[in-house]
Amino acid sequence: MRLISTKVLQTGMVIGRTIWNEAGRPLLQKGVKVSDQIIQRLQQLNIQYVYIDDKISANIEIKEAIPRDMRQHAVDQITSSFNKLKNIKGKDVTYCLDQQSKHFSAIIDDLFDNIMNNKEILTVLSDAFLYDNYIYTHSLQVAVYSIAIAKELHYNPVEIRQIGIGAILHDVGKIMIPQEILKKPGRFTNEEYELMKLHTKYGFDLLRNLHTISLLSAHCAFQHHERLDGSGYPRGLLDFEIHPYAKIIAVADVFDAVTSNRVYRKKMLPSRGLDIIKEGSGTLYDEKVVNAFRRCVAYYPNGTCLLLADGRRGIVCKQNRENAERPWIRIFEENGEMLKATYEILLAEHLDILVEKVDVDYLEPVE
Repeated sequence: MRLISTKVLQTGMVIGRTIWNEAGRPLLQKGVKVSDQIIQRLQQLNIQYVYIDDKISANIEIKEAIPRDMRQHAVDQITSSFNKLKNIKGKDVTYCLDQQSKHFSAIIDDLFDNIMNNKEILTVLSDAFLYDNYIYTHSLQVAVYSIAIAKELHYNPVEIRQIGIGAILHDVGKIMIPQEILKKPGRFTNEEYELMKLHTKYGFDLLRNLHTISLLSAHCAFQHHERLDGSGYPRGLLDFEIHPYAKIIAVADVFDAVTSNRVYRKKMLPSRGLDIIKEGSGTLYDEKVVNAFRRCVAYYPNGTCLLLADGRRGIVCKQNRENAERPWIRIFEENGEMLKATYEILLAEHLDILVEKVDVDYLEPVE
């Protein structure tokens, strides 16, 4: 299967991967032929990319970072717990959060077992799941990435679980922020931005008095927007003042934010998201964390079409655990000519070959 922009999706193409709605039901089934009506609907839903099945991408598979059922259960549980918290005031919020903490711990245990047993590079699935509320899915994704980073950095199981809990609850303070600000489609005013920044302190205050959650996890909520050079918030901490757990979650948080659709901005491809993180390495983000993340997340997910600087075009067919930015690709075109027989190369063995661009707009020539 191949990743393609919905801008160039055409009638008759075959959907290669099922798209699921927020209720866990299939919105568009794998194997369905695309119609004009389907294209219009996908664009209305702001779906930027879909996977299609075609000849040049035959037998290329995309493995999910976590099983679909586990993902759906986790999002449902996060949604339920956060909604309960939003409807409670005063000291009762702390009591309710204490009660809900067992659900968050269970989610982290499931993610921990899955990721620790998974030797594959994590793939960011483009628009495979549609959810109404960004905060809930963002919390899950940040937990997945944070656990993967912690594993790569060889933290022990207790520490990884603490990081996971801190990650899944890093934005819990946003339940105290007015919805009209959280869902505002345009830029914040200075006053709105100052109010939004308070979610870090609100989150810390909610978590630090819980008996069921480590104080270290609470600091993840407090410090995940701090930056090494002191440019972050809420306290403008410097490198040595920021807890290592928060440094992990900071990277996971930014990456998921830029690779997800937001009300004010369209998502970026994983390669661009990783480049943004890399650009801030050593100044905004911890270099060891950034390098660990780049080792465990797919820079070019399977099914991504790449145009090489030498004029060849290919599709990523297999990841390279030793160098995630230089995967295996299936070459199907040379200098604008389709090949009668494709062949595979490992980009890590050809460092002189540069990637010109990620070509999600590529259309196979009509025979």
